Amino acid sequence: MDVIAMARQLGKALQQDEGYLRLMVAQQQNDADETLQALIGKFNLARINLNTELNKTDKDQARVTALNEEVRAVYGQIMDNENMAAYNKAKTEFDDTVDFVMQILRGSINGEDPDLIEKQSGCSGSCSSCSGCS
Repeated sequence: MDVIAMARQLGKALQQDEGYLRLMVAQQQNDADETLQALIGKFNLARINLNTELNKTDKDQARVTALNEEVRAVYGQIMDNENMAAYNKAKTEFDDTVDFVMQILRGSINGEDPDLIEKQSGCSGSCSSCSGCS
């Protein structure tokens, strides 16, 4: 089996991983959450208004402050939403899996034995034992 075919198999395996499936369910729940979608729309509009005000040559500092507070408040509401929290948790967990897969690939490319590569949690500070930054 050639390397490209194996990469495609790896991609299919990742899409069958429980973490990936949890992430997809969480994404669908976010998409179906009308309250969350309204908050995201409100956040995007507030951010556009803030950027518009910031780009003015004669910006109104009081308006900038008010818009910035609105952006922060809506962002907080988004992050407090239970569906968004579940999505963020699922995404972090799946990203960890993908990071480990990438660590194994980088280590293998650098001549390490793929079976001996262990999951790293953060930077040890020693580049000589590192498979590369992610």
